[in-house]
Amino acid sequence: MEFFSNYGGLVMSLLGAAVATALPGIGSAKGVGLVGQAASGLITEEPEKFGQSLILQVIPGTQGFYGFVTSLIILNKIGILGGETMMVSLQAGFYIFMAALPIAIAGWGSAISQGKTAAAGVAILAKKPEHMFKAVLFAAMVETYAVIALVTSIIMITGITL
Repeated sequence: MEFFSNYGGLVMSLLGAAVATALPGIGSAKGVGLVGQAASGLITEEPEKFGQSLILQVIPGTQGFYGFVTSLIILNKIGILGGETMMVSLQAGFYIFMAALPIAIAGWGSAISQGKTAAAGVAILAKKPEHMFKAVLFAAMVETYAVIALVTSIIMITGITL
């Protein structure tokens, strides 16, 4: 109990950083994998469409990057990166954990949804490659909500006083 009262804020902050990286990372891995599975059959028959397939596959990976950036901001704020680790109050640590949740949850869910959308876009690429960027736009629409979550988390984190 003494450990938690002394280091609980730091633990909560680190937990927030971990969740901000892990959940969008899991979602991005799932999303990128879905598109890779969908594109594998296509490029076996039409290898010249590899580059276009790769564009669709990369799109769901951005949420993992957003989560990672959020974690770096948290780690910088509490002094683990480039400084001396701060003593974070339990209240501030809880705030940081809560501030990580928008990108953690929305990043996870949107990466999977974006992967499904981009995987469906592989069918557009297979049948009408000249319409491929319509598939990219459909997948990019999902990105909007990941960006909103990223900005929300960053605003919340930077607004927390330690």
